[in-house]
Amino acid sequence: MRRMFFFASRNRKEMLRDPLSLIFGVGFPVVLLILLHIIQSNIPQEADMNLFDLTNLTPGIGVFGLSFIALFAAMLISKDRTTSLMLRLFASPLRGWQFILGYLLPLVPMSVAQLLVCFAAALALGMGFTWNIFLCILVCIPIAVLHMALGFLCGSLLSDKAVGGVCGALLTNFSAWLSGTWFSLDLVGGAFKKIAYILPFANAVDAGRAALAGEMSSIFPKLWIVIAWAVGTLLISILVFRDKMKLK
Repeated sequence: MRRMFFFASRNRKEMLRDPLSLIFGVGFPVVLLILLHIIQSNIPQEADMNLFDLTNLTPGIGVFGLSFIALFAAMLISKDRTTSLMLRLFASPLRGWQFILGYLLPLVPMSVAQLLVCFAAALALGMGFTWNIFLCILVCIPIAVLHMALGFLCGSLLSDKAVGGVCGALLTNFSAWLSGTWFSLDLVGGAFKKIAYILPFANAVDAGRAALAGEMSSIFPKLWIVIAWAVGTLLISILVFRDKMKLK
């Protein structure tokens, strides 16, 4: 276990060596939040449109922002696959799940920090404070773990050049368009809505909105789906990483 925590500490330092990516991952969702809030402020009240209302928008932006965690995870693991450090670590008693946990541990506080910054920006823009903000952040942890697991999976299968396209473009678009953040899924309906609710992103946004509103009974029907996706994807990422690296 000591080696695993050493590995996690090393990964934290590696992430901090790329401050521009960290700033972009944290700052871009905040910029979107500000722009969409400005749009909402200029919509006439008689239009009765509140999709971009801060209490409705912020959980969605928070979930979308977590998709950048997948990119960090994928780039970190894909680069490490070719380094001498990783080759030395392979000679250690660490197992596949310990490697993945060593990558995951420093990413969890980063995800929480990202969500805190997003909600701090919403408060600065005029959203009323409620203790449910912290419940919403807690509810968003499973979708953060899912994004990490997707990053681990991509990083285990793809080169460091390829992960930018898959995690940086494809996954962020999936998270954006299939989450119901930018538009109500009821407006589209049909197969699109059904597919969106089979996938975890829309469920994560709905659970976050329910948590922020204090609607406890509405959280877990959605959150269980997210947790199932997160656990399943994490297990698959461990198996793929172990197979690629020929670990026990």
